[in-house]
Amino acid sequence: MQVASQEYSTYFKPRFPDRRAPFEFYPTPPAAIQALLSVEQFDGDIWEPACGDGAIGRDLVRAGYDVIATDITDWGYGYPGYDFLTLQKPFARNIVTNPPYGWGMADKFVEKALTFTADTGGRVAMLLNIASLCHPRRHADFVRRPPSVIYALDDCVCFPLGDPGRATAHTAKHRYAWVIWDHAHEGDTAFRWLSTAPFNTALA
Repeated sequence: MQVASQEYSTYFKPRFPDRRAPFEFYPTPPAAIQALLSVEQFDGDIWEPACGDGAIGRDLVRAGYDVIATDITDWGYGYPGYDFLTLQKPFARNIVTNPPYGWGMADKFVEKALTFTADTGGRVAMLLNIASLCHPRRHADFVRRPPSVIYALDDCVCFPLGDPGRATAHTAKHRYAWVIWDHAHEGDTAFRWLSTAPFNTALA
C-alpha cells in the first residue's frame, strides 16, 4: 500500500502530518502481546479491530485462538475497509487491540469495545499509553467501568509504521500498559507489573 497517497478518514487526518504515522499506525512489538498471553486467557474467539500488519493477530492465532482481524485500511493483513467505530455488530466474543491514540481515538475504541462485549459476554484488552489512566476527562469513566486488571509493561516501544528510523524524540518515552476489562469482574482493579524481557530474549 502506498500510504503517502492513501486518503484519511476525517478523524484520522493529522494536524501535523510529518509528526504522526498515517492512520495512527504504531505496530505492537511481538513481545508485548506474548507477555499478555503469558498471564491472560480468553474464552472464545477474538476480534482484532485495528489489526495493522498482524502484529497482534498472528500471535493470537499462534496461541490457538480463532481470530477475526480487521482494519480501516490495508496494511497487508486481515480484512481492510472496516471502520470499527461505525460498525453495529461485533465480529467475535472478545476484543484485543492496540487502538489508535490521537484525537481521543483510544477513548472511542474503549467505549465501542465495552459496548460490544457487554452483549457478547467477552473481555476487552487494550494496549494503552499508561498516561491515559491519569486524566480528568477519563476519571469518571474508569470509576464507572473499572478495568479488572492493569499490566504495566517494563519495555514496549511502538514505532511509527513499525520503523525505528521514523521515531521522534518522544517515541521511546511513552510507557504502555495492557488494560483488561471483564464485565463479570467485581471489586477493585488489580495492578500488576509485566516484563517483556523474557519474550524479547526468545525473539533474539
